[in-house]
Amino acid sequence: MSNETPDAEGVNPEQPDSIDHLDFEPEGVEEQSQEAPIQTELEKAQADAASHLADLQRLNAEYVNFSKRAKREQEAARGRGVEDVLNSLLPVLDDITRADQAGELTGPFQAISEKLNGVLGKYGVESFGAVGEEFDPNLHEALMHQTSADATSTTITHLIEVGYKIGDRVVRAARVAVTGPED
Repeated sequence: MSNETPDAEGVNPEQPDSIDHLDFEPEGVEEQSQEAPIQTELEKAQADAASHLADLQRLNAEYVNFSKRAKREQEAARGRGVEDVLNSLLPVLDDITRADQAGELTGPFQAISEKLNGVLGKYGVESFGAVGEEFDPNLHEALMHQTSADATSTTITHLIEVGYKIGDRVVRAARVAVTGPED
């Protein structure tokens, strides 16, 4: 500490007017030197966030695809199960149809037949094939064929076995006798 006393204006004559000798950086220089590491950290954090977002989006897409595939597989398994049961029941259904055609399906047996057809209908099982329908080789299997001068198209004249389908998929073609026009 100096023994000099300040003059009337309050300035110490031995103390210089400028503050150049003090050790400090001008304002903004320190901010610039701190901004570089902060900017680097920010860029790194943004890159990490982008990487994590990409991973999340990929995982989400994988989950959506898995969910769709699992649902398709579940529906396919259900369809195969219904088809397996239907194939097992075909001889029984054929006997019921023959009994109905012969007029022997009455009373409680008629009620059981209706319930069975109702249950099969819940699972999308439909029977098809009737006398008078036009023959469709995608749906019908012609076991007998005859011609007629009166026929304009090939039609079913006798139903041997009813056909069954689940939705649009034919499980068993209807086995029929047909009459078609003469060539």
